[in-house]
Amino acid sequence: MKENKHIKSVILRRFFGKMVIAGLVCMTALLLCLLAGKALFGAFIWYGNEGIYPLLHWISQNQKLFVAVMFAVGIFGIGVFFWVKLLNYFQQVMDAMEELAGREHLIRLRPELREVEQHMNEIQFQIHQNQRLAKEAEQRKNDLVVYLAHDLKTPLTSVIGYLTLLKEEGEISPRLREKYLSISLEKAERLEELVNEFFEITRFNLTHLELETVTVSLKRMLEQIVYEFHPMLSEKQMACQMEIIPEELKITCDTDKMQRVFDNLLRNAVLYGYEGSTIEIRAWAKEEQLHIRMENHGATISQEKLERIFEQFYRLDTARQSRTGGAGLGLAIAKEIVERHGGRIKAESQNEKTVFTIEIPVK
Repeated sequence: MKENKHIKSVILRRFFGKMVIAGLVCMTALLLCLLAGKALFGAFIWYGNEGIYPLLHWISQNQKLFVAVMFAVGIFGIGVFFWVKLLNYFQQVMDAMEELAGREHLIRLRPELREVEQHMNEIQFQIHQNQRLAKEAEQRKNDLVVYLAHDLKTPLTSVIGYLTLLKEEGEISPRLREKYLSISLEKAERLEELVNEFFEITRFNLTHLELETVTVSLKRMLEQIVYEFHPMLSEKQMACQMEIIPEELKITCDTDKMQRVFDNLLRNAVLYGYEGSTIEIRAWAKEEQLHIRMENHGATISQEKLERIFEQFYRLDTARQSRTGGAGLGLAIAKEIVERHGGRIKAESQNEKTVFTIEIPVK
Protein backbone atom coordinates (compact mmCIF):
# COMPACT_ATOMS: atom_id res chain seq x y z
CA MET A 1 0.00 0.00 0.00
CA LYS A 2 2.78 2.45 0.90
CA GLU A 3 4.61 1.57 -2.30
CA ASN A 4 1.48 2.26 -4.37
CA LYS A 5 1.03 5.66 -2.73
CA HIS A 6 4.68 6.49 -3.36
CA ILE A 7 4.43 5.56 -7.05
CA LYS A 8 1.23 7.57 -7.38
CA SER A 9 2.78 10.68 -5.79
CA VAL A 10 5.91 10.41 -7.97
CA ILE A 11 3.87 10.16 -11.19
CA LEU A 12 1.53 12.99 -10.20
CA ARG A 13 4.44 15.27 -9.29
CA ARG A 14 6.11 14.49 -12.59
CA PHE A 15 2.88 14.96 -14.55
CA PHE A 16 1.87 18.26 -12.99
CA GLY A 17 5.46 19.45 -13.07
CA LYS A 18 5.43 19.10 -16.82
CA MET A 19 2.13 20.97 -16.95
CA VAL A 20 3.59 23.88 -14.97
CA ILE A 21 6.68 23.97 -17.16
CA ALA A 22 4.48 23.95 -20.27
CA GLY A 23 2.42 26.84 -18.83
CA LEU A 24 5.55 28.87 -18.11
CA VAL A 25 6.88 28.21 -21.59
CA CYS A 26 3.51 29.28 -23.04
CA MET A 27 3.55 32.53 -21.02
CA THR A 28 7.13 33.26 -21.96
CA ALA A 29 6.47 32.55 -25.65
CA LEU A 30 3.39 34.78 -25.59
CA LEU A 31 5.30 37.72 -24.10
CA LEU A 32 8.15 37.23 -26.56
CA CYS A 33 5.70 37.14 -29.46
CA LEU A 34 4.05 40.36 -28.18
CA LEU A 35 7.38 42.17 -27.89
CA ALA A 36 8.55 40.87 -31.25
CA GLY A 37 5.23 41.92 -32.84
CA LYS A 38 5.46 45.43 -31.40
CA ALA A 39 9.01 45.80 -32.70
CA LEU A 40 8.16 44.35 -36.08
CA PHE A 41 4.88 46.14 -36.75
CA GLY A 42 6.11 49.35 -35.08
CA ALA A 43 8.67 49.76 -37.89
CA PHE A 44 5.93 50.24 -40.47
CA ILE A 45 3.96 53.42 -41.25
CA TRP A 46 0.25 52.64 -40.96
CA TYR A 47 -2.42 54.74 -42.80
CA GLY A 48 -5.43 53.08 -41.19
CA ASN A 49 -6.85 51.51 -44.31
CA GLU A 50 -4.89 48.26 -44.03
CA GLY A 51 -7.02 45.14 -43.40
CA ILE A 52 -5.02 44.01 -40.39
CA TYR A 53 -4.76 47.49 -38.85
CA PRO A 54 -7.97 47.32 -36.71
CA LEU A 55 -6.83 44.07 -35.08
CA LEU A 56 -3.34 45.38 -34.42
CA HIS A 57 -4.71 48.65 -33.11
CA TRP A 58 -7.09 46.83 -30.75
CA ILE A 59 -4.22 44.64 -29.47
CA SER A 60 -2.09 47.73 -28.94
CA GLN A 61 -4.84 49.39 -26.95
CA ASN A 62 -5.74 46.25 -24.93
CA GLN A 63 -2.42 44.53 -24.41
CA LYS A 64 -3.23 43.18 -20.93
CA LEU A 65 -6.58 41.76 -22.05
CA PHE A 66 -4.97 40.20 -25.14
CA VAL A 67 -2.24 38.55 -23.07
CA ALA A 68 -4.81 37.25 -20.57
CA VAL A 69 -7.04 35.81 -23.30
CA MET A 70 -4.16 34.20 -25.17
CA PHE A 71 -2.72 32.83 -21.94
CA ALA A 72 -6.10 31.32 -21.03
CA VAL A 73 -6.38 29.77 -24.50
CA GLY A 74 -2.83 28.38 -24.15
CA ILE A 75 -3.52 26.94 -20.71
CA PHE A 76 -6.73 25.37 -21.98
CA GLY A 77 -4.86 23.82 -24.90
CA ILE A 78 -2.13 22.54 -22.58
CA GLY A 79 -4.74 21.13 -20.21
CA VAL A 80 -6.52 19.29 -23.03
CA PHE A 81 -3.22 17.94 -24.33
CA PHE A 82 -2.12 16.62 -20.93
CA TRP A 83 -5.61 15.30 -20.14
CA VAL A 84 -5.57 13.24 -23.33
CA LYS A 85 -2.05 12.14 -22.50
CA LEU A 86 -3.14 11.10 -19.00
CA LEU A 87 -6.04 9.11 -20.45
CA ASN A 88 -3.58 7.37 -22.77
CA TYR A 89 -1.45 6.51 -19.73
CA PHE A 90 -4.45 5.02 -17.97
CA GLN A 91 -5.44 3.09 -21.08
CA GLN A 92 -1.94 1.66 -21.47
CA VAL A 93 -1.83 0.65 -17.79
CA MET A 94 -5.29 -0.93 -18.00
CA ASP A 95 -4.32 -2.89 -21.12
CA ALA A 96 -1.18 -4.14 -19.36
CA MET A 97 -3.17 -5.11 -16.26
CA GLU A 98 -5.61 -7.18 -18.34
CA GLU A 99 -2.70 -9.21 -19.70
CA LEU A 100 -0.75 -9.25 -16.45
CA ALA A 101 -1.31 -12.89 -15.49
CA GLY A 102 -1.05 -14.35 -18.98
CA ARG A 103 2.01 -12.51 -20.22
CA GLU A 104 5.36 -14.26 -20.25
CA HIS A 105 7.49 -11.31 -21.33
CA LEU A 106 8.13 -8.14 -19.35
CA ILE A 107 5.66 -5.26 -19.43
CA ARG A 108 6.83 -2.18 -21.32
CA LEU A 109 5.24 1.23 -20.67
CA ARG A 110 6.10 4.80 -21.58
CA PRO A 111 9.29 6.21 -20.00
CA GLU A 112 7.12 8.51 -17.86
CA LEU A 113 5.58 5.40 -16.24
CA ARG A 114 8.83 3.60 -15.41
CA GLU A 115 7.87 3.22 -11.72
CA VAL A 116 4.51 1.71 -12.70
CA GLU A 117 6.28 -0.54 -15.20
CA GLN A 118 8.71 -1.77 -12.56
CA HIS A 119 5.94 -2.33 -10.02
CA MET A 120 3.77 -4.22 -12.52
CA ASN A 121 6.69 -6.42 -13.53
CA GLU A 122 7.24 -7.24 -9.86
CA ILE A 123 3.55 -8.12 -9.52
CA GLN A 124 3.76 -10.23 -12.68
CA PHE A 125 6.76 -12.09 -11.31
CA GLN A 126 4.92 -12.70 -8.03
CA ILE A 127 1.84 -13.95 -9.88
CA HIS A 128 3.90 -16.39 -11.94
CA GLN A 129 5.75 -17.53 -8.84
CA ASN A 130 2.46 -18.07 -6.98
CA GLN A 131 1.09 -20.00 -9.95
CA ARG A 132 4.19 -22.20 -9.97
CA LEU A 133 3.96 -22.79 -6.23
CA ALA A 134 0.25 -23.60 -6.57
CA LYS A 135 1.02 -26.15 -9.28
CA GLU A 136 3.75 -27.67 -7.13
CA ALA A 137 1.38 -27.82 -4.16
CA GLU A 138 -1.25 -29.49 -6.33
CA GLN A 139 1.33 -31.98 -7.57
CA ARG A 140 2.44 -32.72 -4.01
CA LYS A 141 -1.18 -33.29 -3.05
CA ASN A 142 -1.61 -35.69 -5.96
CA ASP A 143 1.62 -37.44 -5.01
CA LEU A 144 0.34 -37.77 -1.46
CA VAL A 145 -2.82 -39.48 -2.69
CA VAL A 146 -0.87 -41.77 -5.03
CA TYR A 147 1.70 -42.76 -2.41
CA LEU A 148 -0.99 -43.17 0.22
CA ALA A 149 -2.96 -45.52 -2.02
CA HIS A 150 0.18 -47.44 -3.04
CA ASP A 151 1.68 -47.78 0.42
CA LEU A 152 -1.56 -48.70 2.15
CA LYS A 153 -2.69 -51.19 -0.47
CA THR A 154 0.04 -53.80 0.04
CA PRO A 155 -0.23 -54.31 3.83
CA LEU A 156 -4.01 -53.92 3.70
CA THR A 157 -4.26 -56.64 1.05
CA SER A 158 -2.12 -58.93 3.21
CA VAL A 159 -4.27 -58.31 6.30
CA ILE A 160 -7.48 -59.04 4.39
CA GLY A 161 -5.95 -62.11 2.75
CA TYR A 162 -4.72 -63.76 5.95
CA LEU A 163 -7.86 -62.90 7.90
CA THR A 164 -9.91 -64.41 5.08
CA LEU A 165 -7.85 -67.61 5.30
CA LEU A 166 -8.43 -67.77 9.05
CA LYS A 167 -12.16 -67.33 8.51
CA GLU A 168 -12.56 -69.85 5.69
CA GLU A 169 -10.22 -72.60 6.92
CA GLY A 170 -12.06 -74.07 9.89
CA GLU A 171 -9.57 -76.85 10.71
CA ILE A 172 -6.37 -74.84 10.47
CA SER A 173 -3.52 -75.94 12.73
CA PRO A 174 -2.65 -73.84 15.78
CA ARG A 175 0.85 -73.26 14.43
CA LEU A 176 -0.44 -71.98 11.08
CA ARG A 177 -3.12 -69.92 12.83
CA GLU A 178 -0.41 -68.31 14.96
CA LYS A 179 1.66 -67.59 11.84
CA TYR A 180 -1.26 -65.97 10.01
CA LEU A 181 -2.17 -63.88 13.04
CA SER A 182 1.45 -62.75 13.46
CA ILE A 183 1.68 -61.68 9.82
CA SER A 184 -1.69 -59.90 10.02
CA LEU A 185 -0.60 -58.05 13.17
CA GLU A 186 2.70 -57.07 11.56
CA LYS A 187 0.94 -55.68 8.48
CA ALA A 188 -1.64 -53.88 10.63
CA GLU A 189 1.19 -52.24 12.60
CA ARG A 190 2.76 -51.25 9.29
CA LEU A 191 -0.53 -49.63 8.29
CA GLU A 192 -0.60 -47.69 11.55
CA GLU A 193 2.97 -46.43 10.97
CA LEU A 194 2.13 -45.24 7.46
CA VAL A 195 -1.09 -43.51 8.52
CA ASN A 196 0.75 -41.76 11.36
CA GLU A 197 3.47 -40.58 8.96
CA PHE A 198 0.97 -39.21 6.48
CA PHE A 199 -0.90 -37.40 9.23
CA GLU A 200 2.40 -35.97 10.42
CA ILE A 201 3.50 -34.59 7.05
CA THR A 202 0.00 -33.18 6.42
CA ARG A 203 0.14 -31.40 9.78
CA PHE A 204 3.56 -29.95 8.96
CA ASN A 205 2.39 -28.78 5.53
CA LEU A 206 -0.98 -27.30 6.48
CA THR A 207 -0.25 -25.62 9.81
CA HIS A 208 2.06 -22.87 10.87
CA LEU A 209 4.52 -24.36 13.29
CA GLU A 210 4.85 -22.36 16.45
CA LEU A 211 8.13 -23.17 18.16
CA GLU A 212 8.07 -23.37 21.94
CA THR A 213 11.77 -23.04 22.63
CA VAL A 214 13.53 -23.84 25.87
CA THR A 215 17.20 -24.29 26.73
CA VAL A 216 18.15 -27.84 27.68
CA SER A 217 21.19 -30.08 27.93
CA LEU A 218 22.01 -31.49 24.51
CA LYS A 219 23.77 -34.49 26.06
CA ARG A 220 20.76 -35.53 28.12
CA MET A 221 18.44 -35.16 25.14
CA LEU A 222 20.64 -37.36 22.96
CA GLU A 223 21.23 -39.90 25.72
CA GLN A 224 17.49 -40.31 26.21
CA ILE A 225 16.92 -40.86 22.48
CA VAL A 226 19.79 -43.36 22.21
CA TYR A 227 18.44 -45.23 25.24
CA GLU A 228 15.07 -45.64 23.51
CA PHE A 229 16.84 -47.21 20.52
CA HIS A 230 18.59 -49.95 22.56
CA PRO A 231 16.22 -52.70 21.32
CA MET A 232 16.85 -51.79 17.65
CA LEU A 233 20.59 -51.45 18.25
CA SER A 234 20.75 -54.81 20.04
CA GLU A 235 18.83 -56.53 17.26
CA LYS A 236 21.52 -55.53 14.75
CA GLN A 237 24.36 -55.84 17.30
CA MET A 238 25.19 -52.17 16.79
CA ALA A 239 26.68 -49.69 19.25
CA CYS A 240 26.36 -45.92 19.61
CA GLN A 241 29.19 -43.65 20.74
CA MET A 242 28.62 -40.06 21.79
CA GLU A 243 31.01 -37.14 22.21
CA ILE A 244 29.68 -33.75 23.38
CA ILE A 245 32.22 -30.93 23.70
CA PRO A 246 31.81 -29.54 26.28
CA GLU A 247 29.57 -31.98 28.11
CA GLU A 248 27.41 -29.17 29.50
CA LEU A 249 26.67 -27.93 25.97
CA LYS A 250 23.15 -26.44 25.79
CA ILE A 251 20.67 -26.23 22.94
CA THR A 252 17.79 -23.77 22.64
CA CYS A 253 15.00 -25.39 20.66
CA ASP A 254 11.52 -26.83 20.66
CA THR A 255 12.46 -30.06 22.40
CA ASP A 256 9.58 -32.17 21.08
CA LYS A 257 10.25 -31.23 17.47
CA MET A 258 14.03 -31.45 17.75
CA GLN A 259 13.73 -34.90 19.34
CA ARG A 260 11.78 -35.87 16.23
CA VAL A 261 14.78 -34.78 14.12
CA PHE A 262 17.28 -36.84 16.12
CA ASP A 263 14.87 -39.77 16.20
CA ASN A 264 14.57 -39.78 12.40
CA LEU A 265 18.34 -39.52 11.88
CA LEU A 266 19.14 -42.25 14.37
CA ARG A 267 16.42 -44.50 12.95
CA ASN A 268 17.90 -44.15 9.46
CA ALA A 269 21.38 -44.82 10.83
CA VAL A 270 20.19 -48.07 12.39
CA LEU A 271 18.08 -49.19 9.42
CA TYR A 272 20.74 -48.58 6.79
CA GLY A 273 23.86 -49.25 8.89
CA TYR A 274 25.87 -52.48 8.75
CA GLU A 275 25.25 -55.08 11.44
CA GLY A 276 27.84 -54.89 14.20
CA SER A 277 28.89 -51.34 13.22
CA THR A 278 29.05 -48.27 15.45
CA ILE A 279 27.04 -45.08 15.12
CA GLU A 280 29.05 -42.01 16.14
CA ILE A 281 27.38 -38.83 17.41
CA ARG A 282 29.45 -35.67 17.96
CA ALA A 283 28.38 -32.18 18.96
CA TRP A 284 30.28 -28.95 19.45
CA ALA A 285 29.81 -25.17 19.27
CA LYS A 286 31.81 -22.98 16.91
CA GLU A 287 31.36 -19.41 15.66
CA GLU A 288 27.86 -18.93 17.08
CA GLN A 289 26.76 -22.24 15.53
CA LEU A 290 25.88 -25.50 17.23
CA HIS A 291 27.12 -28.45 15.15
CA ILE A 292 25.66 -31.94 15.56
CA ARG A 293 27.16 -34.74 13.49
CA MET A 294 25.78 -38.29 13.18
CA GLU A 295 27.83 -40.87 11.27
CA ASN A 296 26.99 -44.48 10.45
CA HIS A 297 28.77 -47.21 8.50
CA GLY A 298 26.70 -48.55 5.62
CA ALA A 299 26.42 -48.69 1.86
CA THR A 300 27.61 -45.49 0.20
CA ILE A 301 24.75 -43.32 -1.04
CA SER A 302 25.21 -41.95 -4.54
CA GLN A 303 25.38 -38.20 -5.12
CA GLU A 304 22.17 -38.32 -7.14
CA LYS A 305 20.29 -39.85 -4.19
CA LEU A 306 21.91 -37.45 -1.71
CA GLU A 307 20.54 -34.49 -3.67
CA ARG A 308 17.00 -35.85 -3.24
CA ILE A 309 17.28 -37.42 0.19
CA PHE A 310 15.34 -34.60 1.93
CA GLU A 311 12.48 -34.62 -0.60
CA GLN A 312 9.05 -35.73 0.54
CA PHE A 313 8.22 -39.35 -0.33
CA TYR A 314 11.77 -40.09 -1.51
CA ARG A 315 13.14 -43.39 -0.25
CA LEU A 316 16.61 -44.83 -0.63
CA ASP A 317 15.22 -48.30 -1.19
CA THR A 318 13.09 -48.39 -4.31
CA ALA A 319 11.10 -51.40 -3.14
CA ARG A 320 8.29 -49.55 -1.42
CA GLN A 321 6.93 -52.67 0.22
CA SER A 322 10.21 -53.03 2.14
CA ARG A 323 10.23 -52.83 5.91
CA THR A 324 13.47 -50.84 5.86
CA GLY A 325 11.78 -47.47 5.79
CA GLY A 326 8.62 -45.45 6.03
CA ALA A 327 6.89 -43.45 3.35
CA GLY A 328 9.95 -41.29 2.73
CA LEU A 329 8.78 -38.47 4.99
CA GLY A 330 11.09 -38.61 8.01
CA LEU A 331 14.01 -36.66 6.57
CA ALA A 332 11.66 -34.15 4.91
CA ILE A 333 10.12 -33.46 8.31
CA ALA A 334 13.58 -33.24 9.91
CA LYS A 335 14.68 -30.65 7.34
CA GLU A 336 11.50 -28.62 7.92
CA ILE A 337 12.05 -28.56 11.69
CA VAL A 338 15.73 -27.63 11.47
CA GLU A 339 15.02 -24.79 9.05
CA ARG A 340 12.23 -23.49 11.31
CA HIS A 341 14.93 -23.19 13.99
CA GLY A 342 17.01 -21.05 11.61
CA GLY A 343 19.46 -23.85 10.90
CA ARG A 344 20.30 -26.23 8.10
CA ILE A 345 20.87 -29.94 7.64
CA LYS A 346 23.04 -31.70 5.06
CA ALA A 347 24.07 -35.23 4.17
CA GLU A 348 27.35 -36.65 2.86
CA SER A 349 28.30 -40.21 1.94
CA GLN A 350 31.54 -41.76 0.81
CA ASN A 351 33.74 -44.78 1.56
CA GLU A 352 30.77 -46.62 3.12
CA LYS A 353 30.18 -43.84 5.63
CA THR A 354 27.13 -41.59 5.72
CA VAL A 355 27.19 -38.38 7.74
CA PHE A 356 24.30 -36.09 8.63
CA THR A 357 25.28 -32.67 9.96
CA ILE A 358 22.96 -30.20 11.64
CA GLU A 359 23.89 -26.56 12.21
CA ILE A 360 21.70 -24.44 14.48
CA PRO A 361 22.42 -20.85 15.65
CA VAL A 362 23.49 -20.64 19.29
CA LYS A 363 20.95 -18.48 21.12
